Amino acid sequence: MKIGRFKREKDVFFGIIKGREVATLKETRVSQLKETRTIDEEKIYDIKELKFLPPTRATKIVAVGLNYKAHAEEMGKPLPEEPLLFMKPSTSIISNKMKIILPQMSEKVDYEGEVAIVIGKKTKNVSEEEAKDVILGYSCFNDVTARDLQKKDGQYTRAKSFDTFAPYGPWIQTEADPLSLKITTKVNGEVKQRGNTSDMIFSPFFLVSFISKIMTLLPGDVIITGTPPGVGTLKEGDKVEIEIEEIGTLINYVKKEQR
Repeated sequence: MKIGRFKREKDVFFGIIKGREVATLKETRVSQLKETRTIDEEKIYDIKELKFLPPTRATKIVAVGLNYKAHAEEMGKPLPEEPLLFMKPSTSIISNKMKIILPQMSEKVDYEGEVAIVIGKKTKNVSEEEAKDVILGYSCFNDVTARDLQKKDGQYTRAKSFDTFAPYGPWIQTEADPLSLKITTKVNGEVKQRGNTSDMIFSPFFLVSFISKIMTLLPGDVIITGTPPGVGTLKEGDKVEIEIEEIGTLINYVKKEQR
């Protein structure tokens, strides 16, 4: 089932996507979506009438670095013995079809296509088996990174945190198998990344369990699970697509920051 978050005129709502139609849900909180999904039969729209919003209003994005062996190798880094975690602020989130802004401060901004885990209920100290019950579903994510600043700083905060550096969407797929999903990143229609979640060093369920033993995860929070090899640089005018099997395609456009 695909669940999105949309805006129509002044109304903001969750909806179930069925082909080109969106059936409005009566539930208004992410925590409710884990348990019930009640359709408002009087509010069914053509998806073209609606503006995409980020699927959830995350309080935080917890990111996992170097979670694909081949990506660690291309970055010249050793394989991590435990998940390498960093954070992206909620203010960096944008939705499907919005613009990634290249900041003046950086001369090399890269795309990183990733699977996003969306948390469905308040989570603390869960096991890998229990993790399956707290996940609402999965989405597409682009962990946009100022690579030159990452190398300069030696840590990730500045490079990962600019406004618009967290494209997320277009919706949440509640029924995907996260252990075997194909990931493809395209720039201007050309394939740049190909990968499969089966190549992850740490599985999505392990990551939820591990992170929940460090911090409380709240409904709507997002964990991004690392990127396959093939990362590269974006330039003004680019169209970047993150396509994930069973989920969908996240599309964004690239623009330079105005001086």
